[in-house]
Amino acid sequence: MATDSDSPVYVLIGATGGIGSAVAHRLADDGAQLVLGARTESEVQSLADDTGGDAVPLDATSFEDVQHIVQHATDTYDGLDGIVNFVGSILLKPAHLTSVDEYREQVRLNLDTAFNTVKAAGRPMMRSGGSIVLMTSAVSRTGLKNHEAIAAAKGGVTGLMRAAAATYANRGVRVNAVAPGLVGGDGEFKSKMSESILSSKAGRKQSEKMHPLGRVGTPEDVAPAVTWLLDPETDWVTGQVIGVDGGLGTVRTG
Repeated sequence: MATDSDSPVYVLIGATGGIGSAVAHRLADDGAQLVLGARTESEVQSLADDTGGDAVPLDATSFEDVQHIVQHATDTYDGLDGIVNFVGSILLKPAHLTSVDEYREQVRLNLDTAFNTVKAAGRPMMRSGGSIVLMTSAVSRTGLKNHEAIAAAKGGVTGLMRAAAATYANRGVRVNAVAPGLVGGDGEFKSKMSESILSSKAGRKQSEKMHPLGRVGTPEDVAPAVTWLLDPETDWVTGQVIGVDGGLGTVRTG
């Protein structure tokens, strides 16, 4: 494949979700070279066709798979400017009703995939710097009932991000996180994770009420924060959680 050495190279893991797809299209429109990873081969290939990127099917809970996509990027494009992990999940249950297997699945999908991302990207990015972006959540910033397992997993992502930011700062590697509120979307990009919550009128109404700005977010709301953190112009930003959550994580109106 022909490469353009003047274009940044980004790896997007979990790229076929709503936010990942929105980010992929924004980066492609800006001329970036993309390596896109997701579990479903047909979906990631379709996104690659739309954005001109490389499709690499993977299981983000497998470190070997994440290492492979990073190696593919560095072998193909001779470098890596940024990587984002979009893989995640939602579980709404109180702790006493959450099974051990359900809890471990939240950790596996959210924290393990984030750790795999940092571990795989850390070494190659130490050579020339770059940006690592992880996805945490508004629920790790404020206490919300029935969110114990997912809040614990996403809180772990925040701790991982800040430790990694300290570890790699002297090598020019920035590590940050974006913390969305509940994201749906009815347009070109749609978050599948929230479908079970937003599919009922009652669920949607309650979700909108929880966000001080009065609505559920969209992938297009969150994507600019991710692309901003990837941009080399933000090279003095590290160790930060950027909330894009309609005020859910920090604001109370009543």
